[in-house]
Formats: sequence, structure tokens, C-alpha cells
Amino acid sequence: MTLHFLEQVSEADTIEDVWVALCDKMAEYGFDRLLYVYTRFKSGSSLGDPKDSIVLSSHSSEYIDGYINESHYINGPMLRWSVENVGACSWSWIQTIPEETLTIGERKAMEFNKEMGVIAGYTIGFKTDSVRNRGGIGLTACPGITQSEVDATWERHGREILVMNNMAHLKIISLPYTSSRRALTARQREVLEWVGEGKTMQDIATIMGLTTATVEKHLRLAREALDVDTTAQAVLKASFQNQIFILDS
Repeated sequence: MTLHFLEQVSEADTIEDVWVALCDKMAEYGFDRLLYVYTRFKSGSSLGDPKDSIVLSSHSSEYIDGYINESHYINGPMLRWSVENVGACSWSWIQTIPEETLTIGERKAMEFNKEMGVIAGYTIGFKTDSVRNRGGIGLTACPGITQSEVDATWERHGREILVMNNMAHLKIISLPYTSSRRALTARQREVLEWVGEGKTMQDIATIMGLTTATVEKHLRLAREALDVDTTAQAVLKASFQNQIFILDS
């Protein structure tokens, strides 16, 4: 069964395909709600603008509205753990944190999770090759499953669960994504690709059969879509998000 999952992930063409396969597989181990977050724009203690992150969830919209949109995630102790560590951590770790050291924000995040039935589970922090990149996933156990039962499951199957989540993560970050911002058009992608190749405005206009004014318009719209100030930043962000130099389906 694990081999079948890995084949599904390796052959997936979209992030959605990977996510569905991962959610289905994790449900077999008793985890019915998953929350994955990945950013390439971490700076210090900030994870950057959530609009530039990949956020995947199988939680209810009510939970996401509170946890993400009301910024409880910023103060979640397990998110803090995943930002600072690599590997897997039982949510029993929270019980080891001295209560007097918790901030008001952390207490509110923990109270919110308790109210929403996000009580037992595991968090995985993914290995990265850059100080700007950070990713993690929270695996929430089905209602009625205790943390001790989750820990027992992890004792038996933790290694394979960890491998499958790592493989899914590596596949996800290799695929194009647009987060919640406006997607680039084919023309915007093409002009950014030519800029990335070192071509001048006149070169690009000649190659694409356009005027330089039209090329600049596509670049301006690309900068707006990516919410950056310069074309160099647009090329970098589009590259990070795998939006350029991709095969059209």
C-alpha cells in the first residue's frame, strides 16, 4: 500500500492530486484533518505574507477562517516547533511547556484548537536547504482518538508516515502554484522567462513579435500579480513558485 501511494505521488501532475492522495493515505492511520504550510519567504521570526505561502487543508472552513485568517497560526506552539525543528513531534510536547512561559497569543491559539476538536496529533517539520524556506504539516487525529493512542500508532508506523509526508512535500514544492494571488497569464510567464534568459526589452519584443510597450505592459501586470516592485523580484518569485519554465498541460 505504501508503494502504491508513492507511485501516486511520483506520477501526480498537480498539487491537488498529491494532496488528495496524502489525505486519503493519512486517514488510514487515523488522521482525518491535515494542515500543510510552506513558505519560501521566511525572514527572521516572520513566515512572510500568507498569500505567498502554499496552504493546504482538509479542515473545515470554520477552522481555517479562525486559525489562518485570524492569525492563530502565528502563535500555535506546534507551528513554532515545526519552524525551529526538523522531523516529527507528538502533540504531547505541548504538555511539557511551563504554563507561565506561554504568551497570551499562544494560550488563545491552544484554546481555539481545543474548541475546534484539534486535540491529538503529530507535527512534522520538513528539512530545508535555505534559511528562507520553511514547511510543516499538522496531522490531526480523528475525534475520540487520544494522544496516547496516536503515540502508539506512531510507534508502529511513524517511520513510514514520515517518509510518505516527506515525499509528498518534495513533490508539492516541485509543482507550480499561485497561492491566493492572481495567476500569471501565458504572456506574462513568457516575458518573465525571456528576462530570466537575459534578454533585453527590444530582444523580447522581436522574439515575441510585440512592441516594447506591450512587453513592458506584460511585465507590469506580472509584477502586480506577484505583488513585487521590480522585474528582478518578479522573476525570482515566479521561479520560486514554479510558474515559469514549465510545461503547458
